[in-house]
Amino acid sequence: MALPGTADTIRLATYHTELSRAGPGLLLRDILRGEDEQIAAVIAVIAANAPDIVLLQGIDHDLEGHALAAFSDRLQAAGAIYPYRLALPPNAGVSTAHDLDGDGRRGMPRDAQSYGRFRGEGGMALLSRYPIGAVRDHSGFLWRDLPGGQAQGVLSPEALAVQRLASGAAWDVAVDVGDAVLRLLTIHAAPPVFDGPEDRNGRRNEDELWFWLRQFAGWSPDGAPPPEPPLAIIGVLNADPVDGEARRGALTAALTHPLLQDPRPQSPGGAEDGDATDTVDWRDPDPGNLRTDYILPSADLDVTGAGVVWPARDDPDRALLGGSDGIGASRHRLVWVDLVLEGAGQR
Repeated sequence: MALPGTADTIRLATYHTELSRAGPGLLLRDILRGEDEQIAAVIAVIAANAPDIVLLQGIDHDLEGHALAAFSDRLQAAGAIYPYRLALPPNAGVSTAHDLDGDGRRGMPRDAQSYGRFRGEGGMALLSRYPIGAVRDHSGFLWRDLPGGQAQGVLSPEALAVQRLASGAAWDVAVDVGDAVLRLLTIHAAPPVFDGPEDRNGRRNEDELWFWLRQFAGWSPDGAPPPEPPLAIIGVLNADPVDGEARRGALTAALTHPLLQDPRPQSPGGAEDGDATDTVDWRDPDPGNLRTDYILPSADLDVTGAGVVWPARDDPDRALLGGSDGIGASRHRLVWVDLVLEGAGQR
């Protein structure tokens, strides 16, 4: 298992925890009871890898943040202390009052801004050992307003008027790391499946990444200056460079963008089951294991290490993932990158 980042490095991590339950309040209940094996396994993975900043996906959101506060308390008891946290409402379950999926019914989970059986299902949260500064929440940005976007070809007129681009959420978060400011461009893109031949979800998935890349070229969604390094695109892109059904134009552009670098985090467990860079253990043979979770730091940052927490079957650390098959915590694996940020050692 990788060791925590040293004093002069920052360990940045993203982790799709799959801590979502069947209804509102149930995640808080399970956290407080202290008997849920999946929650315990997720906490063990985070505590063992000790990221300084970790972006969580798939964690149910409630308006007053009770579930995240309880989860943070459990992490603190395990030795992973995060005094700063951020959780804004995601688009999951937000009603649109329209028949977005065209099945003749309204008010269904697929008619929300993003699939959700209840508001806040499978949200996003940021935990940090460093102060969280200014936040620009782009989750309400309409898909139709993206320059060069693909909404026009797949949405009805009524959907065009209301459909937000972000499937999960899209935040531009400034983290004050000593004397430096690190910009995190967060993403939890739609899975590029569960649609028809129009490939609505695939096009939305790709445009969620284009949203950030367009800003590198000078466009701004709200008139504010585009993000500047040091920064990192971080989260779930739900697109693999080779396998799966995703449209790869935006992903290829990101992986080869001169402003960004791809540390290509790897793991022995992923290599055992397919590709060392895979980050999610999907069923075989279809879709199979894929690389869906990414941290793409700006090219100015010095990356000193990177990995995917997926120990080999004979590694004692495999037990940290929970379950007899090593997927008790989440089918997704925690992805981490160690990077040097000038002033990072000054807390």
